[in-house]
Amino acid sequence: MVRHKIVHCLVDGKEYPCDEGEFVKDLDSTIKNNIKRDHKNAKASDFICEQHLLGYHIERVDELIQSDFKGNMKIERRLTRALKNNDYIITDVNKQMNQNETFGEKVSDGVAKFGGSWSFIGIFVFVLLAWMIINSLSLFGLHFDKYPFILLNLFLSCVSAVQAPIIMMSQNRSADHDRMSAENDYHVNQKTEHELRILHSKIDHLTQAQMPHDLEIEKLELEIMGELRREMVELNRQNRELIERKINIDQVEGDKNNGR
Repeated sequence: MVRHKIVHCLVDGKEYPCDEGEFVKDLDSTIKNNIKRDHKNAKASDFICEQHLLGYHIERVDELIQSDFKGNMKIERRLTRALKNNDYIITDVNKQMNQNETFGEKVSDGVAKFGGSWSFIGIFVFVLLAWMIINSLSLFGLHFDKYPFILLNLFLSCVSAVQAPIIMMSQNRSADHDRMSAENDYHVNQKTEHELRILHSKIDHLTQAQMPHDLEIEKLELEIMGELRREMVELNRQNRELIERKINIDQVEGDKNNGR
């Protein structure tokens, strides 16, 4: 049977075989710093048993999890602040225009819409032809505007004079709508760009910080499982020794009873 060197644990001072723990110099730098934090006089040549080393491994896992959680929360707060910023508020342009629309603007939009339709052209052509035919042929005894239709020219000039500013008012409304739409598109693009920037930051955090932390956590978990497995093996060995000792004691007592 191989006999291992007996060393003292720096935490509880008890004696342990050197294979039932680790020397401080062989540990990860973070765990080493945590040990030196709790034990100021700890040296690289000191020994720590598996039982106490397990606690430091679990503490390190908690530190990594908390670090990743704080990093994710920081990014979430940045995204929340960005979404609450007034520069990124998206508005319904049509709804806002309709809410601020006056009666005159409604009329101008209606006139401009009707004046730019085939219905208006058809009605206008029909009225012109009817006017000229009636006054040229004296239909129904009507002959109120002789050729060259001076009254018709006056009527058309009045229609043009009234229609032009109405159409310009509607065009101004259309220009305001286009301006608001452009501003809204700018806000949407700015918001999307900022969200993408934050998502890139989150991906960078995952690749540069969280993934190495995950690998370190997996390594620590394997070490913890190995320590637990060794403790289970040691407990089973001690249990077998106790059972064998009890069997030997029972045999000795049985032999004594038989001798009597």
